[in-house]
Amino acid sequence: MRRKLNEVNSAAQAQLSPVQDHINFTLQQAYFKCAYECFDRSRKNEEISNCVEHCSVPVVNAQQHFENEMAKFQERLNRSLVVCQDKFESAKLQQKPDTINELESCVNQSIDDNLKALPHLVGRLKNAFNIRD
Repeated sequence: MRRKLNEVNSAAQAQLSPVQDHINFTLQQAYFKCAYECFDRSRKNEEISNCVEHCSVPVVNAQQHFENEMAKFQERLNRSLVVCQDKFESAKLQQKPDTINELESCVNQSIDDNLKALPHLVGRLKNAFNIRD
């Protein structure tokens, strides 16, 4: 089971790295360039602060969107694994044979289903952030 969970983590990291790079580098770079332009001696401190805050909006929004999508993905995975655990507990109470094999099969199927959904999640994020391959 641990191997399958590591598989999900590896796949998520690999597939999401272009999105994270976009947020961490492209959007952060744009933020710092924009914020740099805010520092002008002719401006008051409040104007500078407002300008810098305005510059941060795209990167903050992108980070929040990314985190929300990842939280939903994790929640779906967790829910499907809880269903497997519930099936396992029910089978144990009924003293069914092969409960461990059924649990492993359920977990494997659940993880595989979530792995299949990952490219769609990445596609939605890339589309939301206008990332071109």
